Amino acid sequence: MTVENITLKDPMTGARASILAGFGFNCYEFVANLDGRKVDVIWSAPDFSSENERPSGSGIPLLFPFPGRLRGTAFEWEGREYQLEAGDGRGNAIHGFVLNRAWRVIERSDSHVVGQFQASVDDPTLLEQWPADFRVTATYDLKGNCLTSTFVFENPDSKSLPCGFGTHPYFRLPLGGTTVESCVVTIPSTRHWELVDMLPTGRCTDLEMSDAYHQGLCFGEMKLDDVFGGLVFDGDDCVSQIFDPESNTRLSMRFDRSFRELVVYTPPHREAVCVEPYTCVPGTVGLESPEVDFGLRVLQPGESFTSRVELEVS
Repeated sequence: MTVENITLKDPMTGARASILAGFGFNCYEFVANLDGRKVDVIWSAPDFSSENERPSGSGIPLLFPFPGRLRGTAFEWEGREYQLEAGDGRGNAIHGFVLNRAWRVIERSDSHVVGQFQASVDDPTLLEQWPADFRVTATYDLKGNCLTSTFVFENPDSKSLPCGFGTHPYFRLPLGGTTVESCVVTIPSTRHWELVDMLPTGRCTDLEMSDAYHQGLCFGEMKLDDVFGGLVFDGDDCVSQIFDPESNTRLSMRFDRSFRELVVYTPPHREAVCVEPYTCVPGTVGLESPEVDFGLRVLQPGESFTSRVELEVS
């Protein structure tokens, strides 16, 4: 039996996280507890748990088999054309198929949950819209004030599977203080992808004043919907942080080397910032080029890959 709305709790700190299994396995709430002070980390629309809100506009939407926009609504793969639905208001398909569909809960405990979505099982109509079947298994673990998510992507088909993955977290601002303008956001990147009409041109240039992005940008001066590359890793992890100087609270997002781009978006409501790890450049299907590496993954039958993201409040 599928559990629609799941709440995880850490017994030691009292931290909690809520995941909407029936609507994209979206983690739409993560509340840390710092010595009795609750810190609400994830922004979501007040009525999001009713499943009536825009699926990409709250919580942590999961974007697969393509994150971001595709160019238009049709693409060709191995001699066949596939038709998708427009969804961005500009005539482009956007953000994949799994963020607004019901997932199956296959394992659960008080602080741990595993969900799964497979196209052929959970929505066979998708097999006409994408070159191959796919299976995604997502795990959330809450320990202390750290929420760890792991994702396994598999090709169970007999055909090749082009794909990319991204998470789209809405991080609430401020983190316990009273003003969003003074919050600081670090962007660990050295490169910047050019976009025209929100689609990549293939041109990637050095990021000017990258040291300032690494040290942190003041949110009051940020207005972005940009794609950054050349991520800076320390060992196996890349780290982006949000710091609220008024409350002395820090949110650290660590993610592994399966990711290679960051999309950074400041929503118009200015109540959150989105720092989004992607495994590829948005719109990568249909942009294959021998001159440019967009990061498209092509899983052969039986192949898989894994991604990990950790959120920790301190």
